[in-house]
Amino acid sequence: MLPGQIGFISLVFSLFISLILFFFIFQDYKSESQAPSLKVYSLSFLQLLTIIISFFCLVLSFVISDFSLAAVYQNSHTTKPLLYKISGTWGNHEGSLLLWLLVLSIFSFCFLVQSKYTPKKYRLLTVLFQNIITIGFLLFVIKTSNPFLNLFPVPNEGLGLNPILQDPALAIHPPILYLGYVGSSIIFSSALSAMIHRFVNPSWADSIKIWILTPWIFLTLGIMLGSIWAYYELGWGGFWFWDPVENVSLMPWFSLTALVHSIIILKKRDTFHSWVLILAIITFTLSMNGTFLVRSGILNSVHTFANDPERGFYILTFLFLLILLSLIIFFIYQPKDNSVKSFFLFSRETAISVNNWFMMFFLSAVLIGTIYPLILEITKDIKISVGAPFFNIIIIPFLVPFLFFMIFGPKLKWIKTNENLMSKKLIFNFFLSLVFSSIIYFFWGKATLLNSIIFLLGLFLLLTLLFEFLETITKKNKVNIPRIISHFGFGLLIVSISLNTIFSVEMDINLKIGESYKFKKYELKFNSISGKVEKNFNSLLGNFSLTDPKGDISYLKPEIRIYNQPSITTSEANIKTNFFYDRFITMNNIQNSEFFNIRFQQKPMMIWIWISALLISLGGILSVFRQKD
Repeated sequence: MLPGQIGFISLVFSLFISLILFFFIFQDYKSESQAPSLKVYSLSFLQLLTIIISFFCLVLSFVISDFSLAAVYQNSHTTKPLLYKISGTWGNHEGSLLLWLLVLSIFSFCFLVQSKYTPKKYRLLTVLFQNIITIGFLLFVIKTSNPFLNLFPVPNEGLGLNPILQDPALAIHPPILYLGYVGSSIIFSSALSAMIHRFVNPSWADSIKIWILTPWIFLTLGIMLGSIWAYYELGWGGFWFWDPVENVSLMPWFSLTALVHSIIILKKRDTFHSWVLILAIITFTLSMNGTFLVRSGILNSVHTFANDPERGFYILTFLFLLILLSLIIFFIYQPKDNSVKSFFLFSRETAISVNNWFMMFFLSAVLIGTIYPLILEITKDIKISVGAPFFNIIIIPFLVPFLFFMIFGPKLKWIKTNENLMSKKLIFNFFLSLVFSSIIYFFWGKATLLNSIIFLLGLFLLLTLLFEFLETITKKNKVNIPRIISHFGFGLLIVSISLNTIFSVEMDINLKIGESYKFKKYELKFNSISGKVEKNFNSLLGNFSLTDPKGDISYLKPEIRIYNQPSITTSEANIKTNFFYDRFITMNNIQNSEFFNIRFQQKPMMIWIWISALLISLGGILSVFRQKD
């Protein structure tokens, strides 16, 4: 029996187990036992095991190039390296949905096992809601997106994987991103269950915190990997392009970030009950919405690889039913906060709530910019693109008050703060930041006033957190180290992006071999071209020398690749990286001409943008293992 046949049988068996599990959860829910029965544990494990078997059968089918499966034939080739044969498993619509199912079942089983100190009925109902989502996706995969669909006669060779997807960063990007996307399902299911059982309280907040942080960490890392891949693979030379699919992953990150902070208020002050539940529902809705937009093919993006309205309609219908269910439960079981909590202006909870609303504003701006072109195309048959200018105009000015609250918010106390916040250290930090930002504004023509203010606040945030961290080490003060690291990472991100925007150097020119071009005290010379033959592509390597204003020479070698299967030509950037800047160059052949289009960029602080995302994630990881806030 071929792996594909075993995989399909396992998938169908998993659906059968899920339906039985639904029955036993319901039966166990009515019993008076203190813990879920062994049958629930066993069936939940079998559900996970069958999906694991199904997924690894698909992986094996790709590894052995079993072209009897349509998914393998359409997305693989015998000459592909092993890594890209494996990553081809989820580099297509059908395989990615099976990966979604795998992550969903992992989270369900882990929650059942890990949450043993929470009430039994709350646990069972959470797993029940998870099982509803699992059954929905199993039906979706089996009916419309079967990765084990057979071909006859069996082709001798496959069509291959899109070359731009044959990349190490993108090989691990979907699994990590899905751990963020699908992880939000547990938050959603838990929130519905907690509402029904009147369990929305500090104890629930403490138990669910790890399930909020875990998807947030993976979503942050997934967005970073996608950004890195787009930076060096697509030849655009930037870290973010407001591409619709990029936006789709950013929106649930905004709501998850707001939820990470709001759950702290629920735990500390036993308030924000409804707001936490709304954020839980919004986060999962945005994750499912992202699946709909990408899988339906209605988004025009290099990241999409599905174009089937029937599949999109199924996901949209399923999403609508889940949202309707959650809204009905919310309006029936919405927690009543009978205890009156005083919210003083100068308090930590006020600062968190204000920044929560900023997060919701950023989310709304991205949502409108992403969805509006689709609505306009559907209703009026008008095609428009909403890009960086729109998002920059809407979002960047609001970063100023957002950063202000981010600096001073953690220094406020719970309930009420009476003392003066402007200590000598803060004044010194602000003065130092003001000096640096003033130098940039007055002596660098590209720096706008808004850019300089954002740089000022970003640097102010960095210095404040650095001094706070040093005080922790020297005086052993009790502070939240994970919060310092994550906020320091965000401050570093703001400073790096500001400097990247202000000090970047760009050049776009057509050159022949042997020609040179001078720009802004730089000189770029096109020395020669050489050829190279690899297993699955041939390439042309350009040899360029760059002389900088100091007279130092660096050598750059961009590449044009011609893949054999599928027959596609790609432009591969050559990037020279150090701690201060990246030198980025691409070349493209101009047809019927001796000229090549050369694009060169010097991008300051690029490596620090990636490091800042790692620091943000590191703070979340440390927070998972931190016992007390």
